[in-house]
Amino acid sequence: MAIGDIVLGANQYGKAECRLVRVDRDSPVHRITDLTVTAQLRGDFTACHTDGDNSQVVATDTQKNTLYAFAREHGVRTPEHFLMTYGAHFVEGFDWVSGGRWEAETSTWDRISVDGAPHDHSFVRRGQETRTTVVQKDGDATWIVSGLKDCVVLKSTGSEFHGFPRDRYTTLAEVDDRVMATSVTAWWRYAPQTQAELEELDFDALHDGIRAELLAAFADLHSLALQQTLFAMGRRVLERYGVVAEVRLSCPNKHHFLVDLEPFGLDNPGEVFYAADRPYGLIQATITREGQAEVPQAWATVPAFA
Repeated sequence: MAIGDIVLGANQYGKAECRLVRVDRDSPVHRITDLTVTAQLRGDFTACHTDGDNSQVVATDTQKNTLYAFAREHGVRTPEHFLMTYGAHFVEGFDWVSGGRWEAETSTWDRISVDGAPHDHSFVRRGQETRTTVVQKDGDATWIVSGLKDCVVLKSTGSEFHGFPRDRYTTLAEVDDRVMATSVTAWWRYAPQTQAELEELDFDALHDGIRAELLAAFADLHSLALQQTLFAMGRRVLERYGVVAEVRLSCPNKHHFLVDLEPFGLDNPGEVFYAADRPYGLIQATITREGQAEVPQAWATVPAFA
């Protein structure tokens, strides 16, 4: 027989996947910010769950309306700055809200080029890659985990895979030259934990720089395994950016199998491949500095990493 009272455990609530597009018109050269925002509040909501008492429930519709009003009143400097301002409103404005989680996915629009020059107010959506941001607050502490997902990369040589153990179930051939491709999901945690310190960071420049380091490491390393590549990518970011405390990477193998063309009387010297979407190897790793304290609060509910 079960012993003990039944009580409410960890909980949160809010408005999910609010689509927000802001056009900055301060000059004839417009700027587009395209966000999908999910807000989740944490705090004393026990009475609502146990008794249906809504006296301390900030309606999700109110959270949505606040989002759009803040986009007008405060602008969207970066997703990180905007989410910190948005989240602080609820933690500081409602005594029973002790913290929360605010996430944004940023879709990128590039300027259309006309006669070799970028157009002032016409844009084209850039592929699948998405910039990601999660801001979490607990009282006075603030954590920011930023990143990207669906960043598909491929190198046509400079990758090997051999020396792995073999048993009766192993059929995979060893290769000393292969196509290596993956879809990078990367998250990095910024070291500062106060909102004042975090607000001083240039998150746009940091995102662009960290992305460049990740891609450069992928390209530069002569890889003996995707695991080795992940470590090199994370190490390169940490060596370049002291403000980053740790990097987490999740990379599925996007397998490219050489097609057997012998039945057609043709050779295939590493030129024609079949791209398989599943099943796939899934490689995940955390790269951090020795002695770095773990901060589980920053990673709570962050998706795409087991």
